[in-house]
Amino acid sequence: MSPRDFVYVGHMLDTAKKAIFKTQGLSRDAYDADENLRLALMHLIQIIGEAGRQVSKEVSDHHPEIPWADIIGMRHKVVHDYLGVDDDIVWQVVTEDLPKLVAALEPLVPPAS
Repeated sequence: MSPRDFVYVGHMLDTAKKAIFKTQGLSRDAYDADENLRLALMHLIQIIGEAGRQVSKEVSDHHPEIPWADIIGMRHKVVHDYLGVDDDIVWQVVTEDLPKLVAALEPLVPPAS
C-alpha cells in the first residue's frame, strides 16, 4: 500500500472510531434529541466517504471485504442529497456498520509507535 493510501485508510479508521465514540452509551432517543450530534455524525460519515474515495483502485480491489462503493455512496448522499438523509440510516451506519468497518480497516493500518 502506498503512503498516500495509508494516510486515507488511516483517516477513515480514525474518523470511524471518532463517530463510534460519540455514540457510546447513547440511546437512539438521545441521538434524535441532539441536533449537534446528528450534524457531527453526518459530517464524520462524509469525511469517511471522501477518504474512501481517495483510496487507490489497487487497494480497493485488493480489499473487497470493505464496502467501498457503499461508503462513497453514503458520502454522496450526505453531500448532495442532504435534505434526503434519513436519521435511521445514519444511526445504523454509526452503530452497526462503522464498528464492522473499523474491524476491517485495523489490519490495514500499522499500529502507531
